[in-house]
Amino acid sequence: MSQESTSQQEILQRIERLARGGGYRLEAYDFVMRGLDFTIRGLGERRHVSGAELVDGIMEFAKGEFGPLAKHVLNAWGIHTSRDFGEIVFELVGEGILKKTEDDCIEDFDGRCDFGELLERDYYRDHPVLDDGRR
Repeated sequence: MSQESTSQQEILQRIERLARGGGYRLEAYDFVMRGLDFTIRGLGERRHVSGAELVDGIMEFAKGEFGPLAKHVLNAWGIHTSRDFGEIVFELVGEGILKKTEDDCIEDFDGRCDFGELLERDYYRDHPVLDDGRR
């Protein structure tokens, strides 16, 4: 996925319209857009990002932003599976905010991750509790 050239104000208006009419909170759309930027920066070059790459990047971004609460934050915004990221992306494509290629499809986002494992278990594995309860 990649971003279209559109004014920030126009993008915000389109995203607010999506949030009012859909199953995701405004924060979810903002998060996916920031996750896309994070993913592209991590690649080291501006290019099209596949659905799989985007999910992987967004999950890393979520862990960095919210730590062990990432799953709960995303759930509060209406995001429960990697497919939800795809739904948001394709809504943004439909609004002309993001672009897709002929090869991109919503199924690229299906079953890409287990939120509980990636967002909670991995955090605690990477940040073990010390014997006295400190991290």
